[in-house]
Amino acid sequence: MATTEPVKRTEQTVATADEPTIGKLVSDTSRHLSTLVNQEIQLAKSELKLSMKYGGTGLGLFAGAAVFGLLAIIMLSVAFAYLIHWNGDGLALQWAYLIVFAVYLLIAGILAMIGLKKVKQVKGPERAVAQAKKTSETLKNRG
Repeated sequence: MATTEPVKRTEQTVATADEPTIGKLVSDTSRHLSTLVNQEIQLAKSELKLSMKYGGTGLGLFAGAAVFGLLAIIMLSVAFAYLIHWNGDGLALQWAYLIVFAVYLLIAGILAMIGLKKVKQVKGPERAVAQAKKTSETLKNRG
């Protein structure tokens, strides 16, 4: 009769049998990282969707405010014309409207001149272009 000795398992053999391989660890890490990135993208999409909703609503409200502001300017213009007609020395209503029109043209002309002056002050990125040329020349000289 041959006696068989029971196989003794040491803690080291059990630990190595239960430990995952490097390939498994890399695979798991890659999968978890991919899941994390996808979840971050989904979170960003949902936040952007909500922000766009609020932004669109705000833009619509600004457009409504602009329309009512324009209507208010028109009504103010009519009120000024009637004030000139009523308070003035009996100017006819058409002349009162013409005066309001001329005042608006004068304001538009002044704003256009100021705007043109500001636009003429716009220059290109001169310092950045000069720095880029200097860097390019330096790299050519070293090469």
